[in-house]
Amino acid sequence: MYRVIVPLFMFILILMFSNGRAQAGIVVTVDKSAQRLTVAVDGADRYRWPVSTGRWGYNTPNGSYRPQRLERKWFSRKYDMSPMPYSIFFNEGYAIHGSYEVSRLGRPASHGCIRLSPSNAAVLFALVRDRTDDTRIVVTGAAPAQRARTREDGWQEYQSQPYENNLGSSWDDSRSRSFWQWQ
Repeated sequence: MYRVIVPLFMFILILMFSNGRAQAGIVVTVDKSAQRLTVAVDGADRYRWPVSTGRWGYNTPNGSYRPQRLERKWFSRKYDMSPMPYSIFFNEGYAIHGSYEVSRLGRPASHGCIRLSPSNAAVLFALVRDRTDDTRIVVTGAAPAQRARTREDGWQEYQSQPYENNLGSSWDDSRSRSFWQWQ
């Protein structure tokens, strides 16, 4: 009986004195495989945005991090003073920040940072600024694999044909090749 009551009593004490914040806080989850960032606030998913993480040859590190510093206006000293608005730095020099190259969002394109559209970065920045100590950044997924460069289908066949055959049906003149060579 003693072996059952003591663990049950301990369990009840733990429940009573726990702060109940297992789901509390801001969790920013970046899935490199899907190129998506999800923001959960106090356990409820609030935002889901496309991002660009490190392209082939550059790494966005996986792991769980805390924000180290926030910078409203920042310029990359490492990459030609590129603008990095609404930067949330984590893991040394890596950051989640706005990018004006919005056409590249949704596929790997950065040197390792996590890029968002500037408007989404502003929303995230304001959210994290007020709750920095209560924020966790989780990066998961696989880095992009190197793609082999392939030529378009039929390129070899097209390349080995004589010049006149490449003109297709628009070559209506019935004159001989020698006529056109000497003109």
